[in-house]
Amino acid sequence: MKGVLRVGRKAKLSPHCIGPFEVLERIVHVAYRLALQPSLSIVCNVFHFSMLRKYVTDSSLVVDFEPLQLNNNLRYEEKPIQILAREVKVLHNRDIALIKMLWQNHQFEEATWEQEDEMRT
Repeated sequence: MKGVLRVGRKAKLSPHCIGPFEVLERIVHVAYRLALQPSLSIVCNVFHFSMLRKYVTDSSLVVDFEPLQLNNNLRYEEKPIQILAREVKVLHNRDIALIKMLWQNHQFEEATWEQEDEMRT
């Protein structure tokens, strides 16, 4: 497909693979018909098996959905759930106590460092 339309982008920036797509049928021993999205209507939906790759699921990409409790302004209140770590930063003449907080409706990777005295108030 070099020199031909590269699925909506210039060749340099186009992805190597797109998808995943559902296999609708096996036409012959080496050709498969795929269910493409409407934006790819220009592209023929029959592909040689050498152009296809097996899709392997990655559990780290799956997002756990928990419904949010929204107030009248369509906002939610962030509440601290757990303290993950404590640390004391020493600046010239004072010590600042920091804690790593895990917040409600956030993942472990999104925990933030907050000042301990502000969190107590």
